[in-house]
Amino acid sequence: MPSWRDDYLNALDERDKKEKANQAVYDSYAKLADRTASLQAARSAEATRIQEEPRPSPNPKDHKTGREKAVPSSPTTGDVTAKVRQDLSEAQRSRGLMEARLQSVIEELQKLKIQSSLDSKRIGELSKEKATLITGMRDRDEELRGKAKLLEDVHDETVSLTLQLNMAEEHSQRLRRENKELVDRWMARMGQEADAMNDESKFS
Repeated sequence: MPSWRDDYLNALDERDKKEKANQAVYDSYAKLADRTASLQAARSAEATRIQEEPRPSPNPKDHKTGREKAVPSSPTTGDVTAKVRQDLSEAQRSRGLMEARLQSVIEELQKLKIQSSLDSKRIGELSKEKATLITGMRDRDEELRGKAKLLEDVHDETVSLTLQLNMAEEHSQRLRRENKELVDRWMARMGQEADAMNDESKFS
């Protein structure tokens, strides 16, 4: 069964894998930011160049030529501006996605920290309960050994008393036999004496 530390480390590895999976997004965002900065710099340079160009004299013939020269620069600046806005919008969208992912990772990490704290607390409680149970089992083992020894002593005492009872019973039976024999001999003797007295009384 894996421990809470293994689960926590596996969760961190999973988080690292997810972050590495988004590495391409981070790289794209960095490249996009560099490209945006380059486009902004090009736009600023273009605007500066246009401002620094010498203005033509108000010649009717040159007025049309100046307008024709100014026309090509406007679409170029507009294209740059549109491209910059498009790239900026894409960058903001990518940044929003990364912010959402970052928030998700932070929340997941916070949950893991809370779970780790709860697991640590639960492990402490289970460790105390384990120590209490081990102590209780040791006490029960001692009690069982004591009762087993007491039971063995009682059994030995019972065997000893049974032997003594059997010996006493045998002794009692022997005494009863001896007493019966004595009574029988005494009765026989008394009978003989009675017979002798009867015989003597007949002759007198």
